[in-house]
Amino acid sequence: MRKFLVVLDDSRECLNAMRFAAMRAAHTGGGVQILSIIPPDEFNHWIGVGNIMREEARERIQAHFDVFAKWMRDKQGVDPELVIREGDAVPEILAQIREDPDVGVLVLGAGTDKKGPGPLVSQLSRSSGDLPVPVTIVPGDLAKERLESIT
Repeated sequence: MRKFLVVLDDSRECLNAMRFAAMRAAHTGGGVQILSIIPPDEFNHWIGVGNIMREEARERIQAHFDVFAKWMRDKQGVDPELVIREGDAVPEILAQIREDPDVGVLVLGAGTDKKGPGPLVSQLSRSSGDLPVPVTIVPGDLAKERLESIT
């Protein structure tokens, strides 16, 4: 089954990327894989403190995932899977794509502020010609109704 890989982070645009991935998966018989990445710089403390912070980050990710997963199951009939990786975002995204041959599309949300579309979209767009899967960039301010009509 082809999976839509979507990145779960604290950005506003993440919501539209999640919606898009779930709706496309529902309409095409695919699946959704939600990837959350814990940055390495969060744990540059003493080992004990770092381990506690890592566990708290995982709990926070699981809580966010549970909200999205319930919506995907209830509204779209899609049961997403959660993958948590630790490291720098772009290398971890690429590693996940390489390690899971079922990932067929990477879905990213684009920011809407004056700083640009966001670091992931910017970095991955520069290397998009070398990516092993297509990238779908979903505008962060796209209305829910418009999202529904294009998926």
